[in-house]
Amino acid sequence: MSDQSSYPEDPLEGIELGFGAWAWGDRLMWGYGRSYNLGDLRAAFEYALGAGVTFFDTAEVYGQGQSELILGQLLKAAGRPVKIATKFMPFPWRLARQALMKALKGSLRRLGVPQVALYQVHMPLPPVNIETWMEGMAEAVHAGLTLAVGVSNYDTAQTRRAHERLMREGLRLASNQVEYNLLNRKIEKDGLLKACQELGVRVIAYSPLQQGVLTGKYGPENPPPGIRGGQYNRRYLEKIEPLLTLMKHIGSDHAGKTPAQVALNWVICKGAIPIPGVKTLSQAEQDAGALNWRLSEEEVLRLDEVSDQVEKELSK
Repeated sequence: MSDQSSYPEDPLEGIELGFGAWAWGDRLMWGYGRSYNLGDLRAAFEYALGAGVTFFDTAEVYGQGQSELILGQLLKAAGRPVKIATKFMPFPWRLARQALMKALKGSLRRLGVPQVALYQVHMPLPPVNIETWMEGMAEAVHAGLTLAVGVSNYDTAQTRRAHERLMREGLRLASNQVEYNLLNRKIEKDGLLKACQELGVRVIAYSPLQQGVLTGKYGPENPPPGIRGGQYNRRYLEKIEPLLTLMKHIGSDHAGKTPAQVALNWVICKGAIPIPGVKTLSQAEQDAGALNWRLSEEEVLRLDEVSDQVEKELSK
């Protein structure tokens, strides 16, 4: 690993947990305005800050910009420092690196802030190459519009390319946001997690609760509603029951922690930052309960073992 002492400060240093704002303002996928509203988001946001969760992740495409607008509205009354991460979507029609600066300025306007802590490329879409977008990111840092640079959904080779290009600009790649949880450990198996650790790139784990499946509130007789019910059907939920049973058992050994809190703590123990989506006060309360305690090494290993067994069953 290279000497990073001369690099700008790392806005992710000391952060163990953040909250994701994908559902904020999203009516089509998440039903904003029906099962939850602005009042629910405000209560969740205020509770999060009081519980020490000050890192929030959003994107320009979440709710077609509504997520950033809502977060910006809540920031005005925050009364304390909040670290915001947002994302640039490299749509195929965005053909020049100047598009990144334009998009970032749009995000800053919606958020009502002069700078974000972390700006991320949402995914590695063609036709513009990774190096060009990293040059745009470096320009954004030097302009003072973002403190740090991240990527999302980049594989190992793509992460290394982004890291190498930023190094030439005197910057570091701060993060890679990818799906990671007890039911999806792909980044452990394909070498991405190890590569990120070697490069000093923090892994930000989205869907750390597998869209609610790891909370324990669903079962074979009670599948998730809507679109998720098709993917996480009775057969799927029956096969993951051994893992949920173990999570409940481990949680009971830690003063009654819930399966969701165990799942999030497992991600933290792996050195990643989980960012569960939060829509309500009760979700914020539960997810913040993943902080200020730790699974033992033995418990992490046991969860890994049962997770592997469940993965084999699901692949049949």
